[in-house]
Amino acid sequence: MKHFSILPFVLVGMFGFSATVMAFPKEKLLLSTDRVSLDSCRSMALKHNKKIRMAELKVSKADYEHRVARTNYLPKVSGMANYTHMSENVSLLSSERRASLSHIGTDLVGGIAPKFQQIAQGILVTHPELMPLLQGMSGTLPALGAKLDATGQQLSEALNIDNRNLFVGGILLTQPIYMGGKIRAYDRITSYGRELANEGLRAEQQTLLLDVDKAYWQVVSLVNKKKLATAYRDMLEHLNGDVNKMIAAGVATRANELSVSVELNKAEMTLLKVDDGLTLSRMLLAQLCGWSLEEQPILLDEQLEVLASEEKQMVADIEKAFAERPELRQLKHAASIYREKVKIEQSVFLPTVALTGGYTVTNPSFHNGFEKKFNGSWHVGLTMKMPLWNWGEGRNKVRAARAEASMAELHFGEMREKIELQVRQCAFAVNEADKKLHLSENNLAKAEENLRISKLGFDEGMISTTDLLAAQTAWLAAQSDNIDAQIDTKLTRAALSKALGE
Repeated sequence: MKHFSILPFVLVGMFGFSATVMAFPKEKLLLSTDRVSLDSCRSMALKHNKKIRMAELKVSKADYEHRVARTNYLPKVSGMANYTHMSENVSLLSSERRASLSHIGTDLVGGIAPKFQQIAQGILVTHPELMPLLQGMSGTLPALGAKLDATGQQLSEALNIDNRNLFVGGILLTQPIYMGGKIRAYDRITSYGRELANEGLRAEQQTLLLDVDKAYWQVVSLVNKKKLATAYRDMLEHLNGDVNKMIAAGVATRANELSVSVELNKAEMTLLKVDDGLTLSRMLLAQLCGWSLEEQPILLDEQLEVLASEEKQMVADIEKAFAERPELRQLKHAASIYREKVKIEQSVFLPTVALTGGYTVTNPSFHNGFEKKFNGSWHVGLTMKMPLWNWGEGRNKVRAARAEASMAELHFGEMREKIELQVRQCAFAVNEADKKLHLSENNLAKAEENLRISKLGFDEGMISTTDLLAAQTAWLAAQSDNIDAQIDTKLTRAALSKALGE
Protein backbone atom coordinates (compact mmCIF):
# COMPACT_ATOMS: atom_id res chain seq x y z
CA MET A 1 0.00 0.00 0.00
CA LYS A 2 1.09 3.60 -0.52
CA HIS A 3 1.89 5.42 2.72
CA PHE A 4 1.27 9.16 3.02
CA SER A 5 3.28 11.64 5.04
CA ILE A 6 2.46 15.28 5.70
CA LEU A 7 4.11 17.68 3.27
CA PRO A 8 7.46 18.89 4.61
CA PHE A 9 7.25 22.05 6.65
CA VAL A 10 9.99 24.48 6.09
CA LEU A 11 11.60 24.82 9.49
CA VAL A 12 15.12 25.70 8.38
CA GLY A 13 15.60 29.27 7.19
CA MET A 14 12.58 30.67 9.00
CA PHE A 15 14.86 33.18 10.67
CA GLY A 16 16.36 34.39 7.39
CA PHE A 17 13.93 37.23 7.10
CA SER A 18 15.32 40.74 7.06
CA ALA A 19 13.94 41.89 10.40
CA THR A 20 16.11 41.66 13.47
CA VAL A 21 15.29 41.43 17.16
CA MET A 22 13.74 44.68 18.23
CA ALA A 23 15.55 46.81 20.79
CA PHE A 24 12.61 49.15 21.15
CA PRO A 25 10.17 48.87 24.05
CA LYS A 26 7.84 45.96 23.51
CA GLU A 27 4.13 46.24 23.00
CA LYS A 28 2.00 45.57 26.01
CA LEU A 29 2.01 41.94 27.00
CA LEU A 30 -0.31 39.99 24.72
CA LEU A 31 -2.32 37.23 26.32
CA SER A 32 -2.82 33.87 24.68
CA THR A 33 -6.51 34.75 24.39
CA ASP A 34 -5.91 38.00 22.48
CA ARG A 35 -6.98 38.03 18.84
CA VAL A 36 -4.49 39.71 16.51
CA SER A 37 -5.27 40.55 12.89
CA LEU A 38 -2.85 40.77 9.99
CA ASP A 39 -3.21 44.57 9.88
CA SER A 40 -2.29 44.78 13.57
CA CYS A 41 0.82 42.69 12.97
CA ARG A 42 1.80 44.94 10.09
CA SER A 43 1.38 48.16 12.06
CA MET A 44 3.34 46.82 15.04
CA ALA A 45 6.14 45.60 12.78
CA LEU A 46 6.42 49.02 11.10
CA LYS A 47 6.57 50.64 14.53
CA HIS A 48 9.31 48.45 15.98
CA ASN A 49 11.55 47.36 13.12
CA LYS A 50 15.14 48.66 13.33
CA LYS A 51 15.68 48.78 9.58
CA ILE A 52 12.64 51.01 9.22
CA ARG A 53 14.03 53.28 11.92
CA MET A 54 17.41 53.43 10.16
CA ALA A 55 15.70 54.24 6.85
CA GLU A 56 13.79 57.06 8.56
CA LEU A 57 17.06 58.43 9.92
CA LYS A 58 18.51 58.29 6.40
CA VAL A 59 15.60 60.43 5.23
CA SER A 60 16.33 62.96 7.97
CA LYS A 61 20.03 62.92 7.11
CA ALA A 62 19.29 63.53 3.42
CA ASP A 63 17.01 66.43 4.33
CA TYR A 64 19.73 68.03 6.45
CA GLU A 65 22.25 67.59 3.63
CA HIS A 66 19.87 69.33 1.24
CA ARG A 67 19.56 72.24 3.67
CA VAL A 68 23.35 72.42 3.82
CA ALA A 69 23.53 72.57 0.02
CA ARG A 70 21.04 75.44 -0.06
CA THR A 71 23.28 77.53 2.20
CA ASN A 72 25.94 77.64 -0.53
CA TYR A 73 23.87 80.29 -2.32
CA LEU A 74 24.25 82.61 0.68
CA PRO A 75 27.27 84.67 1.77
CA LYS A 76 29.66 83.16 4.29
CA VAL A 77 30.89 85.32 7.17
CA SER A 78 33.98 84.36 9.16
CA GLY A 79 36.02 85.98 11.88
CA MET A 80 39.78 85.91 12.41
CA ALA A 81 42.12 86.94 15.24
CA ASN A 82 45.89 86.63 15.47
CA TYR A 83 48.67 87.56 17.88
CA THR A 84 52.33 87.38 16.86
CA HIS A 85 55.38 88.08 19.00
CA MET A 86 58.55 88.93 17.01
CA SER A 87 62.09 88.83 18.37
CA GLU A 88 63.25 91.99 16.55
CA ASN A 89 61.69 95.31 15.66
CA VAL A 90 61.22 96.40 12.07
CA SER A 91 63.47 99.36 11.21
CA LEU A 92 63.21 101.33 7.97
CA LEU A 93 66.83 102.59 8.34
CA SER A 94 70.11 100.80 8.72
CA SER A 95 72.28 101.26 11.82
CA GLU A 96 74.65 103.63 9.95
CA ARG A 97 71.76 105.80 8.78
CA ARG A 98 70.33 105.99 12.29
CA ALA A 99 73.76 107.05 13.69
CA SER A 100 74.19 109.77 11.06
CA LEU A 101 70.71 111.14 11.78
CA SER A 102 71.57 111.37 15.49
CA HIS A 103 74.66 113.59 14.73
CA ILE A 104 73.34 115.47 11.74
CA GLY A 105 73.52 118.87 13.53
CA THR A 106 77.05 118.35 14.86
CA ASP A 107 78.30 117.22 11.48
CA LEU A 108 76.61 120.11 9.73
CA VAL A 109 77.95 122.76 12.14
CA GLY A 110 81.39 121.20 12.05
CA GLY A 111 81.44 121.55 8.28
CA ILE A 112 80.06 125.10 8.21
CA ALA A 113 82.04 126.72 11.09
CA PRO A 114 85.51 126.98 9.36
CA LYS A 115 84.07 128.51 6.24
CA PHE A 116 81.93 130.85 8.32
CA GLN A 117 85.05 132.08 10.20
CA GLN A 118 86.88 132.64 6.93
CA ILE A 119 84.00 134.60 5.43
CA ALA A 120 83.50 136.60 8.65
CA GLN A 121 87.19 137.67 8.69
CA GLY A 122 86.88 138.96 5.12
CA ILE A 123 83.78 140.94 6.02
CA LEU A 124 85.41 142.43 9.16
CA VAL A 125 88.33 143.78 7.11
CA THR A 126 86.02 145.98 5.10
CA HIS A 127 83.25 146.43 7.65
CA PRO A 128 84.57 146.31 11.20
CA GLU A 129 81.27 147.71 12.49
CA LEU A 130 79.67 144.27 11.86
CA MET A 131 81.82 142.60 14.49
CA PRO A 132 79.00 142.26 17.13
CA LEU A 133 76.61 140.78 14.60
CA LEU A 134 79.08 138.22 13.30
CA GLN A 135 80.06 137.23 16.83
CA GLY A 136 76.39 136.64 17.68
CA MET A 137 75.91 134.51 14.62
CA SER A 138 78.99 132.48 15.41
CA GLY A 139 77.64 131.82 18.90
CA THR A 140 74.34 130.43 17.60
CA LEU A 141 75.95 127.70 15.47
CA PRO A 142 76.52 125.20 18.36
CA ALA A 143 72.92 125.65 19.55
CA LEU A 144 71.65 125.08 16.00
CA GLY A 145 73.73 121.91 15.78
CA ALA A 146 72.31 120.63 19.05
CA LYS A 147 68.74 121.22 17.85
CA LEU A 148 69.44 119.44 14.57
CA ASP A 149 70.94 116.50 16.50
CA ALA A 150 67.79 116.26 18.62
CA THR A 151 65.57 116.40 15.52
CA GLY A 152 67.61 113.68 13.82
CA GLN A 153 67.40 111.51 16.92
CA GLN A 154 63.61 111.89 16.98
CA LEU A 155 63.37 111.00 13.28
CA SER A 156 65.54 107.93 13.80
CA GLU A 157 63.37 106.76 16.67
CA ALA A 158 60.18 107.37 14.63
CA LEU A 159 61.48 105.18 11.80
CA ASN A 160 62.32 102.38 14.26
CA ILE A 161 58.90 100.56 14.55
CA ASP A 162 58.05 98.65 17.73
CA ASN A 163 56.15 95.75 16.18
CA ARG A 164 57.36 92.92 18.40
CA ASN A 165 53.76 92.43 19.60
CA LEU A 166 51.45 92.36 16.58
CA PHE A 167 47.66 92.01 16.89
CA VAL A 168 45.46 91.38 13.84
CA GLY A 169 41.70 90.75 13.75
CA GLY A 170 38.99 90.94 11.18
CA ILE A 171 35.66 89.85 9.71
CA LEU A 172 35.52 88.45 6.17
CA LEU A 173 32.41 88.07 3.99
CA THR A 174 32.47 85.93 0.83
CA GLN A 175 29.52 85.86 -1.59
CA PRO A 176 29.73 83.37 -4.48
CA ILE A 177 28.61 84.97 -7.73
CA TYR A 178 29.40 82.24 -10.26
CA MET A 179 30.91 78.87 -9.40
CA GLY A 180 30.59 77.22 -12.79
CA GLY A 181 27.22 75.66 -11.92
CA LYS A 182 28.70 73.63 -9.07
CA ILE A 183 26.41 75.06 -6.36
CA ARG A 184 23.24 74.42 -8.34
CA ALA A 185 24.35 70.90 -9.24
CA TYR A 186 25.09 70.09 -5.60
CA ASP A 187 21.68 71.48 -4.64
CA ARG A 188 20.00 69.15 -7.14
CA ILE A 189 22.10 66.17 -6.06
CA THR A 190 21.01 66.54 -2.44
CA SER A 191 17.40 67.02 -3.56
CA TYR A 192 17.57 63.77 -5.53
CA GLY A 193 19.30 62.17 -2.54
CA ARG A 194 16.39 63.13 -0.32
CA GLU A 195 13.91 61.54 -2.74
CA LEU A 196 16.13 58.48 -2.98
CA ALA A 197 16.10 58.11 0.81
CA ASN A 198 12.30 58.35 0.85
CA GLU A 199 12.05 55.59 -1.74
CA GLY A 200 14.50 53.53 0.29
CA LEU A 201 12.15 53.86 3.25
CA ARG A 202 9.24 52.68 1.10
CA ALA A 203 11.25 49.70 -0.11
CA GLU A 204 12.13 48.69 3.45
CA GLN A 205 8.49 49.01 4.50
CA GLN A 206 7.28 46.87 1.60
CA THR A 207 9.89 44.20 2.29
CA LEU A 208 8.99 44.12 5.97
CA LEU A 209 5.26 43.87 5.25
CA LEU A 210 5.86 40.93 2.92
CA ASP A 211 7.94 39.22 5.60
CA VAL A 212 5.16 39.79 8.13
CA ASP A 213 2.59 38.38 5.71
CA LYS A 214 4.71 35.29 5.15
CA ALA A 215 5.24 34.74 8.87
CA TYR A 216 1.55 35.38 9.64
CA TRP A 217 0.23 32.94 7.04
CA GLN A 218 2.91 30.42 7.97
CA VAL A 219 1.50 30.39 11.51
CA VAL A 220 -2.06 30.09 10.19
CA SER A 221 -1.00 27.23 7.92
CA LEU A 222 0.73 25.31 10.69
CA VAL A 223 -2.16 25.87 13.13
CA ASN A 224 -4.53 24.27 10.64
CA LYS A 225 -2.08 21.49 9.86
CA LYS A 226 -1.72 20.82 13.56
CA LYS A 227 -5.49 20.46 13.79
CA LEU A 228 -5.38 18.17 10.76
CA ALA A 229 -2.54 16.08 12.17
CA THR A 230 -4.37 15.79 15.49
CA ALA A 231 -7.57 14.70 13.76
CA TYR A 232 -5.66 12.15 11.68
CA ARG A 233 -3.96 10.77 14.78
CA ASP A 234 -7.29 10.50 16.61
CA MET A 235 -8.76 8.77 13.60
CA LEU A 236 -5.95 6.21 13.61
CA GLU A 237 -6.28 5.69 17.36
CA HIS A 238 -9.97 4.95 16.88
CA LEU A 239 -9.16 2.60 14.01
CA ASN A 240 -6.50 0.89 16.11
CA GLY A 241 -9.11 0.24 18.83
CA ASP A 242 -11.53 -1.18 16.27
CA VAL A 243 -8.85 -3.47 14.85
CA ASN A 244 -8.01 -4.76 18.33
CA LYS A 245 -11.70 -5.57 18.87
CA MET A 246 -11.79 -7.33 15.50
CA ILE A 247 -8.71 -9.36 16.43
CA ALA A 248 -10.44 -10.39 19.65
CA ALA A 249 -13.47 -11.41 17.56
CA GLY A 250 -11.25 -13.34 15.17
CA VAL A 251 -12.06 -11.30 12.07
CA ALA A 252 -8.71 -9.44 11.84
CA THR A 253 -5.07 -10.45 11.94
CA ARG A 254 -1.99 -9.27 13.75
CA ALA A 255 -0.71 -7.86 10.44
CA ASN A 256 -3.72 -5.54 10.29
CA GLU A 257 -2.92 -4.25 13.77
CA LEU A 258 0.75 -3.66 12.88
CA SER A 259 -0.10 -1.72 9.72
CA VAL A 260 -2.39 0.57 11.73
CA SER A 261 0.23 0.95 14.49
CA VAL A 262 2.88 1.97 11.96
CA GLU A 263 0.61 4.66 10.55
CA LEU A 264 -0.25 5.79 14.07
CA ASN A 265 3.44 6.21 14.93
CA LYS A 266 3.95 8.20 11.74
CA ALA A 267 1.03 10.42 12.68
CA GLU A 268 2.52 11.04 16.14
CA MET A 269 5.87 12.00 14.56
CA THR A 270 4.16 14.29 12.06
CA LEU A 271 2.22 15.99 14.85
CA LEU A 272 5.45 16.58 16.77
CA LYS A 273 7.13 18.15 13.71
CA VAL A 274 4.14 20.37 13.07
CA ASP A 275 4.05 21.50 16.71
CA ASP A 276 7.78 22.35 16.64
CA GLY A 277 7.38 24.26 13.39
CA LEU A 278 4.43 26.17 14.80
CA THR A 279 6.43 27.19 17.88
CA LEU A 280 9.29 28.51 15.73
CA SER A 281 6.89 30.30 13.39
CA ARG A 282 5.19 32.07 16.28
CA MET A 283 8.60 33.15 17.58
CA LEU A 284 9.47 34.58 14.17
CA LEU A 285 6.22 36.52 13.98
CA ALA A 286 6.76 37.82 17.52
CA GLN A 287 10.25 38.96 16.54
CA LEU A 288 8.95 40.83 13.50
CA CYS A 289 6.11 42.49 15.42
CA GLY A 290 8.19 43.51 18.43
CA TRP A 291 6.55 41.18 20.93
CA SER A 292 8.26 39.09 23.53
CA LEU A 293 9.30 35.75 22.04
CA GLU A 294 7.31 33.99 24.75
CA GLU A 295 4.07 35.68 23.71
CA GLN A 296 1.74 33.52 21.60
CA PRO A 297 -1.40 35.53 20.78
CA ILE A 298 -4.12 33.90 18.71
CA LEU A 299 -4.20 35.10 15.12
CA LEU A 300 -7.58 36.12 13.83
CA ASP A 301 -7.41 33.91 10.73
CA GLU A 302 -6.26 30.77 12.50
CA GLN A 303 -9.77 30.31 13.94
CA LEU A 304 -11.39 30.21 10.50
CA GLU A 305 -12.15 26.85 8.92
CA VAL A 306 -12.02 28.35 5.43
CA LEU A 307 -10.02 31.47 4.62
CA ALA A 308 -11.73 34.21 2.65
CA SER A 309 -10.41 34.25 -0.89
CA GLU A 310 -10.64 36.74 -3.73
CA GLU A 311 -12.13 35.48 -6.97
CA LYS A 312 -10.93 38.48 -9.01
CA GLN A 313 -8.61 37.65 -11.87
CA MET A 314 -5.25 39.32 -11.31
CA VAL A 315 -3.63 41.17 -14.21
CA ALA A 316 0.04 42.06 -14.58
CA ASP A 317 -0.21 45.87 -14.50
CA ILE A 318 3.28 46.62 -15.78
CA GLU A 319 2.80 50.38 -16.08
CA LYS A 320 1.65 50.62 -12.48
CA ALA A 321 4.73 48.72 -11.35
CA PHE A 322 6.97 51.03 -13.40
CA ALA A 323 5.33 54.05 -11.76
CA GLU A 324 5.18 52.77 -8.17
CA ARG A 325 8.14 50.48 -7.55
CA PRO A 326 10.56 52.20 -5.14
CA GLU A 327 13.51 50.35 -6.67
CA LEU A 328 12.89 51.97 -10.06
CA ARG A 329 12.41 55.37 -8.49
CA GLN A 330 15.65 54.96 -6.59
CA LEU A 331 17.52 54.09 -9.79
CA LYS A 332 15.89 57.00 -11.59
CA HIS A 333 17.05 59.42 -8.90
CA ALA A 334 20.49 57.78 -8.88
CA ALA A 335 20.79 58.33 -12.65
CA SER A 336 19.87 62.00 -12.14
CA ILE A 337 22.53 62.28 -9.43
CA TYR A 338 25.19 60.92 -11.78
CA ARG A 339 24.15 63.40 -14.48
CA GLU A 340 24.59 66.24 -11.99
CA LYS A 341 28.00 64.87 -11.06
CA VAL A 342 29.00 65.28 -14.71
CA LYS A 343 28.09 68.97 -14.42
CA ILE A 344 30.20 69.27 -11.27
CA GLU A 345 33.23 67.86 -13.06
CA GLN A 346 32.59 70.17 -16.04
CA SER A 347 32.54 73.16 -13.70
CA VAL A 348 36.27 72.62 -13.17
CA PHE A 349 36.87 74.12 -16.64
CA LEU A 350 34.80 77.22 -15.94
CA PRO A 351 35.81 80.40 -14.11
CA THR A 352 34.65 81.12 -10.59
CA VAL A 353 33.76 84.61 -9.40
CA ALA A 354 33.22 85.68 -5.79
CA LEU A 355 32.65 88.99 -4.05
CA THR A 356 34.67 89.57 -0.89
CA GLY A 357 34.47 92.23 1.77
CA GLY A 358 35.34 92.74 5.38
CA TYR A 359 36.82 94.79 8.16
CA THR A 360 40.40 94.39 9.46
CA VAL A 361 41.85 95.73 12.73
CA THR A 362 45.59 95.86 13.54
CA ASN A 363 47.82 96.96 16.38
CA PRO A 364 50.24 98.66 15.62
CA SER A 365 48.10 100.71 13.28
CA PHE A 366 49.45 101.85 9.89
CA HIS A 367 46.79 104.41 8.93
CA ASN A 368 48.42 107.46 10.55
CA GLY A 369 52.01 106.43 10.59
CA PHE A 370 52.86 103.67 13.03
CA GLU A 371 50.76 103.97 16.17
CA LYS A 372 50.57 101.65 19.15
CA LYS A 373 46.78 101.40 19.14
CA PHE A 374 43.98 99.45 17.47
CA ASN A 375 42.69 100.83 14.22
CA GLY A 376 40.92 99.26 11.26
CA SER A 377 39.44 99.76 7.81
CA TRP A 378 36.83 98.30 5.49
CA HIS A 379 37.72 96.58 2.27
CA VAL A 380 35.82 95.06 -0.67
CA GLY A 381 37.05 93.06 -3.62
CA LEU A 382 36.21 90.77 -6.51
CA THR A 383 37.99 87.44 -6.96
CA MET A 384 38.06 85.42 -10.16
CA LYS A 385 39.77 82.09 -10.68
CA MET A 386 40.22 80.43 -14.07
CA PRO A 387 41.94 77.06 -14.59
CA LEU A 388 44.39 77.15 -17.46
CA TRP A 389 46.08 73.75 -17.66
CA ASN A 390 45.81 70.56 -15.62
CA TRP A 391 47.30 67.92 -17.94
CA GLY A 392 43.90 66.46 -18.86
CA GLU A 393 42.83 65.75 -15.28
CA GLY A 394 39.49 67.53 -15.56
CA ARG A 395 38.68 66.06 -18.97
CA ASN A 396 39.27 62.52 -17.74
CA LYS A 397 37.15 63.15 -14.64
CA VAL A 398 34.29 64.30 -16.87
CA ARG A 399 34.61 61.15 -18.97
CA ALA A 400 34.58 58.98 -15.85
CA ALA A 401 31.47 60.77 -14.56
CA ARG A 402 29.73 60.29 -17.92
CA ALA A 403 30.59 56.58 -17.81
CA GLU A 404 28.99 56.33 -14.36
CA ALA A 405 25.88 58.11 -15.64
CA SER A 406 25.64 55.69 -18.58
CA MET A 407 26.02 52.73 -16.21
CA ALA A 408 23.18 54.09 -14.08
CA GLU A 409 20.95 54.41 -17.14
CA LEU A 410 21.72 50.82 -18.17
CA HIS A 411 21.03 49.60 -14.64
CA PHE A 412 17.70 51.40 -14.73
CA GLY A 413 16.76 49.71 -18.01
CA GLU A 414 17.81 46.31 -16.69
CA MET A 415 15.73 46.78 -13.55
CA ARG A 416 12.67 47.65 -15.66
CA GLU A 417 13.03 44.36 -17.51
CA LYS A 418 13.42 42.40 -14.27
CA ILE A 419 10.42 44.12 -12.68
CA GLU A 420 8.27 43.39 -15.72
CA LEU A 421 9.28 39.73 -15.51
CA GLN A 422 8.64 39.65 -11.76
CA VAL A 423 5.17 41.21 -12.09
CA ARG A 424 4.16 38.76 -14.81
CA GLN A 425 5.46 35.83 -12.77
CA CYS A 426 3.62 37.01 -9.65
CA ALA A 427 0.35 37.53 -11.56
CA PHE A 428 0.74 34.08 -13.10
CA ALA A 429 1.38 32.61 -9.64
CA VAL A 430 -1.78 34.28 -8.27
CA ASN A 431 -3.95 32.84 -11.03
CA GLU A 432 -2.34 29.42 -10.68
CA ALA A 433 -2.94 29.50 -6.92
CA ASP A 434 -6.63 30.24 -7.54
CA LYS A 435 -6.86 27.30 -9.93
CA LYS A 436 -5.14 25.00 -7.45
CA LEU A 437 -7.54 26.14 -4.73
CA HIS A 438 -10.57 25.17 -6.83
CA LEU A 439 -9.00 21.82 -7.69
CA SER A 440 -8.09 21.14 -4.06
CA GLU A 441 -11.65 21.94 -2.94
CA ASN A 442 -13.08 19.48 -5.48
CA ASN A 443 -10.50 16.87 -4.51
CA LEU A 444 -11.26 17.39 -0.81
CA ALA A 445 -14.98 16.87 -1.37
CA LYS A 446 -14.29 13.60 -3.18
CA ALA A 447 -11.80 12.47 -0.53
CA GLU A 448 -14.31 13.14 2.26
CA GLU A 449 -16.98 11.18 0.42
CA ASN A 450 -14.53 8.35 -0.23
CA LEU A 451 -13.60 8.24 3.47
CA ARG A 452 -17.26 8.20 4.51
CA ILE A 453 -18.03 5.28 2.21
CA SER A 454 -14.87 3.45 3.26
CA LYS A 455 -15.79 3.77 6.94
CA LEU A 456 -19.26 2.37 6.25
CA GLY A 457 -17.78 -0.48 4.26
CA PHE A 458 -15.23 -1.21 6.97
CA ASP A 459 -17.95 -1.25 9.63
CA GLU A 460 -19.93 -3.69 7.49
CA GLY A 461 -16.87 -5.86 6.95
CA MET A 462 -16.83 -5.26 3.19
CA ILE A 463 -13.58 -3.21 3.10
CA SER A 464 -10.23 -4.25 4.49
CA THR A 465 -8.06 -2.31 6.91
CA THR A 466 -5.63 -1.50 4.11
CA ASP A 467 -8.38 0.06 2.00
CA LEU A 468 -9.58 2.15 4.93
CA LEU A 469 -6.03 3.34 5.64
CA ALA A 470 -5.69 4.30 2.00
CA ALA A 471 -8.93 6.31 2.19
CA GLN A 472 -7.77 8.04 5.37
CA THR A 473 -4.40 8.82 3.77
CA ALA A 474 -6.11 10.26 0.69
CA TRP A 475 -8.33 12.40 2.93
CA LEU A 476 -5.26 13.64 4.83
CA ALA A 477 -3.48 14.53 1.58
CA ALA A 478 -6.55 16.37 0.27
CA GLN A 479 -6.92 18.35 3.51
CA SER A 480 -3.23 19.27 3.50
CA ASP A 481 -3.36 20.31 -0.16
CA ASN A 482 -6.40 22.45 0.54
CA ILE A 483 -4.65 24.23 3.41
CA ASP A 484 -1.59 24.85 1.24
CA ALA A 485 -3.76 26.13 -1.60
CA GLN A 486 -5.58 28.60 0.68
CA ILE A 487 -2.31 29.90 2.09
CA ASP A 488 -0.78 30.13 -1.41
CA THR A 489 -3.58 32.43 -2.54
CA LYS A 490 -2.70 34.80 0.32
CA LEU A 491 1.06 34.67 -0.19
CA THR A 492 0.94 35.06 -3.97
CA ARG A 493 -1.32 38.10 -3.67
CA ALA A 494 1.00 39.61 -1.07
CA ALA A 495 3.97 39.03 -3.40
CA LEU A 496 2.07 40.58 -6.31
CA SER A 497 1.20 43.64 -4.23
CA LYS A 498 4.87 44.16 -3.45
CA ALA A 499 5.81 43.59 -7.10
CA LEU A 500 3.33 46.31 -8.10
CA GLY A 501 4.82 48.70 -5.54
CA GLU A 502 1.73 48.82 -3.33
